Amino acid sequence: MRTLEMQDNRKIGLFILLVLLVHCIAFQIGKADDNNTIIRSLETNYNQNNYETIFQTFSPEMQKALPLEATVKFFADLKSQVGNITKWEFIKEGQTIFSYKTTFEKGEFIIDLSINNLSKISGLFIRQSVKDVFPIIERNKTELILPFTDEWYIVWGGDTIDLNYHIENKAQKNAFDFVVIGENGKTYKTNGLINEDYYAFGKEMIAPCDGEIVLVVDGIKDNQPGNKNSYYVPGNTVIIKTINAEYILLAHFKQNSIIVKEKQLVKKGDLLGYCGNSGNSSEPHLHFHIQNIEDMNEATGVKCYFSNIIVNGNEVTNYSPIKNDKIKNK
Repeated sequence: MRTLEMQDNRKIGLFILLVLLVHCIAFQIGKADDNNTIIRSLETNYNQNNYETIFQTFSPEMQKALPLEATVKFFADLKSQVGNITKWEFIKEGQTIFSYKTTFEKGEFIIDLSINNLSKISGLFIRQSVKDVFPIIERNKTELILPFTDEWYIVWGGDTIDLNYHIENKAQKNAFDFVVIGENGKTYKTNGLINEDYYAFGKEMIAPCDGEIVLVVDGIKDNQPGNKNSYYVPGNTVIIKTINAEYILLAHFKQNSIIVKEKQLVKKGDLLGYCGNSGNSSEPHLHFHIQNIEDMNEATGVKCYFSNIIVNGNEVTNYSPIKNDKIKNK
């Protein structure tokens, strides 16, 4: 039950990313003032369509990675989509990269620049400023039920590190890990050596609200208990977009058990698939959290409240569960 790292890097628009961080360790970085001169020159040449001049400011490695023809096409395509640069502002100095908040006529982006010791551009990364485009959502507006039937137990959940290790991850800071505990006080029936021995394995996972399926990942093998798959950490996954543009992520489904498809509309309580042990998971469980955009790499977590549930035997409304709670739908 380790931190998820979504590998699906879907960005906003087709033109935004130019990933050319070439020999990032080998170069030496100039001072911020020197780099400001370089981005000022980049702005001027870009606005005047002098793309060949920009190419001449690239290091040899950069020119090899992005030849002249490709450089001209990239900047021409970028111009057609977002227009000229109207202003820029230095915002951050990293170990190998200088970052600038850059306003174009049709949007705001971050430009990351790497400059070698000959004052040549050796790396360039243009990315949309997600924080400025997508507002932070403090809590869900959509009324939610729990995404399962029967009573489940919260292994991780809450707002402090002792209650929820997920809080150190921006997208998952309000996440829950759910398991099922039997009358024997354990998550498994006998020795826990196979997935089928776990109470949660194969349990129905249901839609907590109405929404649209925006991502489905399936086909990833379930782990043998005690082992983890670090190649695709979330495992078999479903993301639901609510009517309020909240993105609900459910992870670690059983292999080939997800029955919904992308772009499908679902109703609260609809079957999504079955609980499994795929991805970076040591035993069958459900990982559940809400985020403000679909891309987990850029998202910010949303605090999750359920509308009307039973917690430790008592009926509660508008409640965000914490570690060690036993919960079920009313």
